[in-house]
Amino acid sequence: MGGRGTRAVAVVSVAAAVLTGALAGCGPMDDIGLGQSGAADGGAGKGAALGVSPLKNPDGTGPGLAPITTTGDRAEARKLIDKVRTKGRGPKTGYSRDKFGYAWADSVDDVPWGRNGCDTRNDMLKRDGRKIEYRQGSNCVVISMTIYDPYTGKTLDWTKQHAAKVQIDHLVPLSYSWQMGSSRWSESKRKQIANDPLNLLPVDGSTNASKGDAGPATWLPPQRSIRCSYAVRFAQVSLKYDLPVTTADKAAMLEQCA
Repeated sequence: MGGRGTRAVAVVSVAAAVLTGALAGCGPMDDIGLGQSGAADGGAGKGAALGVSPLKNPDGTGPGLAPITTTGDRAEARKLIDKVRTKGRGPKTGYSRDKFGYAWADSVDDVPWGRNGCDTRNDMLKRDGRKIEYRQGSNCVVISMTIYDPYTGKTLDWTKQHAAKVQIDHLVPLSYSWQMGSSRWSESKRKQIANDPLNLLPVDGSTNASKGDAGPATWLPPQRSIRCSYAVRFAQVSLKYDLPVTTADKAAMLEQCA
C-alpha cells in the first residue's frame, strides 16, 4: 500500500528513530534501534508493531511474537520442539518469587540488556512498545505507550497510572521452572531465566493472570494464530536453560505447529 513517496517517508522515519536512540543512549538497547526519548516510535513501522517470528529471533531481543505460518517454518518449529527433554512435574515445595531475585532487577549477568541502567520491565516495554513517552528527565521509565498484544490480537493504550493493564509474562512460568528443575539451580541462573528477554513478553494483564503457572497442555494464548510461535518460544527457553517439560506439554507444543 502506498507509492514511492510513502516508502521514502517510512525510510526517513526509521532513520530518525535510530538516530534518536543513538543520541539518548541506554546501554545495549540502542543496538536494536528502539526509540529512546520523547514520543518516539518503539519499533520500525507496522511489521515491528506486530512482532518478529521466534524462529528469526532466537535471543528474544526483537519485538513481540509474530505468527509462524509457512509449511517450511512450521516443520522447522517441530524440529526445534522435538529437541526438548521431558520429565514428570515435581512438587512446588519451597517455591517463592524471591528465589529468582528481586523482580525486574537490572543486576543480572549474561542476558541481553542486563546491567544497562534500566530495569527489566522497562526494557521489555521499550522493546515492544510504540509511541513511547518517558518520565521527564529519564530515558528508561516508560509512562505511556501503545503496544500490540499477540496473545489477544488487541492493540492496547497503556499508561503507568494503570500499570497492571500490561503485565510481563514469563513464557516459561517461574513456578513451572521450579517444578521442572530450577529448584536445584544457582541463584544467578534463576535470576537469568527471570530476566531474560527470551522468556519475557508484555501482554494484556488479565490474560496473563489467567495463565498462572500452566504449561502449554493446559494454557495457550487465546489468539490461535500465535500458538505455534508461543510453543516455539517455550521450547527456545527450555533448550537454552536445559529445562525439561512434561510429556503432555511437549505433545501440546508439537500439535500447535502441525
